[in-house]
Amino acid sequence: MTIVSIVPCRGGSKGIPRKNVLSLAGKPLIFYSIEQSKQSSHADRTIISTDDQEIATVAKSYGAEVIVRPAEISGDTASSELALIHALDYLKDTENYEPDLVVFLQCTSPLRKDDDIDKAIIQFQQEQADSLLSVSPGHSFLWEQIDGVARSINYDYRNRPRRQEMNPQFRENGSIYIFKPWVLREYNNRLGGKISLYVMAEPCVDIDSMLDFEIAEFLLTKQHTNHAN
Repeated sequence: MTIVSIVPCRGGSKGIPRKNVLSLAGKPLIFYSIEQSKQSSHADRTIISTDDQEIATVAKSYGAEVIVRPAEISGDTASSELALIHALDYLKDTENYEPDLVVFLQCTSPLRKDDDIDKAIIQFQQEQADSLLSVSPGHSFLWEQIDGVARSINYDYRNRPRRQEMNPQFRENGSIYIFKPWVLREYNNRLGGKISLYVMAEPCVDIDSMLDFEIAEFLLTKQHTNHAN
């Protein structure tokens, strides 16, 4: 079985300029997804999809392959799915290569344990899934407000349950996605078919602000200190 990791990393970022190459706990943010992918015993290749020369240079310095993404699918409104499809099409057209599985790693969610990617792949195979997403367990009472009307989403506020009585709930944390290429091509979506949930108990931060960045740096530093001890 051939497995490729793809990490979309565009150059533009409004929230944090140059976010993907900004130093996080002493390394560029992009380093963590590359290193974790390369440490996987199941992923055969690690590919960065980018429109940015600096990101490409940094990615190559850490051993990743680079696919240059066209500007028209690199703007603020361009979806990750467009980058993923472009990368798969490029590999098919230039190498006649199409992997059995794609591991999609979000550069902005670097808090993964060393074995998370391999564990997710093994679970994917064992459950005979078509796609998988990493999630974090949660017990929040959720509400929404539409046209000024507030409504409880995942519980009945008139009959409030105890947390331990609620069905297990999970938050999509953006760290790991796995899918078969046909899922992406058929649904234009990273998820489809039989979907598996890979539960990550450790804190997971999707970096979108400087506060997120600082939290991720604190957790990464703590994680490395624990490993050293």
